Amino acid sequence: MINSTKKVHFIAVGGAVMHNLALALHQKGYQVSGSDDEIYEPAKSRLEKVGILPKEFGWFPDKINAELDAIILGMHARKDNPELLRALELGLKVYSFPEYVYEQSVQKQRVVIAGSHGKTSITSIILHVLAYHKKNFDYLVGAQIEGFDLMVKLTEDALIIVIEGDEYLSSAIEMKSKFLFYHPHIVLISGIAWDHFNVFPTFDKYVNAFEELADGIDKGGVLLFDETDEILKVLGEKDRAGVEKMPYKKHPYEVKNGKVFLETPNGELQIELFGEHNMKNLQGAKLILDKLGITEEMFYEAIQTFKGAAKRLETLGSNSNTHIYRDFAHAPSKVGATTNATKELYPNRKLVACYELHTFSSLNKEFLPHYDQKLADADLAIVFFSPHTLEMKKMPALDKEEIKAYFGREDLLVFTEAKELEGFLKSQNWGQSNLLLMSSGTFGGMDFVKFAEEILSLPVS
Repeated sequence: MINSTKKVHFIAVGGAVMHNLALALHQKGYQVSGSDDEIYEPAKSRLEKVGILPKEFGWFPDKINAELDAIILGMHARKDNPELLRALELGLKVYSFPEYVYEQSVQKQRVVIAGSHGKTSITSIILHVLAYHKKNFDYLVGAQIEGFDLMVKLTEDALIIVIEGDEYLSSAIEMKSKFLFYHPHIVLISGIAWDHFNVFPTFDKYVNAFEELADGIDKGGVLLFDETDEILKVLGEKDRAGVEKMPYKKHPYEVKNGKVFLETPNGELQIELFGEHNMKNLQGAKLILDKLGITEEMFYEAIQTFKGAAKRLETLGSNSNTHIYRDFAHAPSKVGATTNATKELYPNRKLVACYELHTFSSLNKEFLPHYDQKLADADLAIVFFSPHTLEMKKMPALDKEEIKAYFGREDLLVFTEAKELEGFLKSQNWGQSNLLLMSSGTFGGMDFVKFAEEILSLPVS
């Protein structure tokens, strides 16, 4: 291995991927330290368990010294961070986490999964199938997956690394998309739908990031893309010297009585995944796995036991009348696809879909029109936002009537108080009705599991 780094310090160690990378390097035998101004669960307990949790929260320049082989800078840290300034003063090598992951995988075959939606699910499917067949591989994924202790694995001997490639910026001093630092051999782009309005102020700038990723594939590489996405098809069909183009679309499937069956050469095969978007995700993953030596038979054997990634159409609870789902959906395309998938699975049940406006983009009046008709498949559509969140983000106030217009539904219900929303949902008759909760937040502090239990215990008529 070219990289012989042994002492690494994390600035902003508490982030989801950052603390997982810290744990992965600790497992590898590195001496790891870190700082942050706040660290929440589960990162706090996980770092404490292995002795990496900072004794005090805050930034301490005296932690930075010439003995450190590398500094890994999280996106949460600003340009004027005292530890960063000290590292630059000493001339130490400062990496964003994608830069460092590349340094750790420079001699591996690098597979990057990108796209505005579906990248976590596709990456998760690939990891599950490889693990099922006991293949040796490294990875980086943006969610906790059943059967995997960490979201990051870096070893000396694995010849493959599968990376969920995020288009968001890398760090305060590397204002480029994370996925541009991985220099992949195989790239899959699942779709392009404008997101991260705060760092991509125009759709063209957003698309340009994905085009730069595709243009950076070396000769002999492979580009897979969803051919049903009109923007992506144009980008994917562009000629690139020595790069194989592999367009794909949804895997054939059928829904019967709330169950999903893949149509395979050997007949129907029941799986846990559902929704047209997930059938595209599954097909993309299948094609990549073929490139990694997984046959069609091996794929179908393994996919039967895949239950999905955490917070991606995750079942919170169910009974004979009601199924309650949670999803991380926040961008318009994700909200639309998730709502459609849930209704498709149970077309004869009433669907109550609740969506929280939580991110900078989703709370921005210039971006909100992109949510038009994204809750159209819900029988009862609800939007929640917190005025306090707007104040914290220093954004203009939102009006309930404005939100109804943005979503294109006069019958849209809009809540701004968490207790009021919970009370309304508990007052509903849940006979033959499903609930979908979509947010990258918590609906003002909702305990999802407990709330689902309370809904499922209500009498129905």
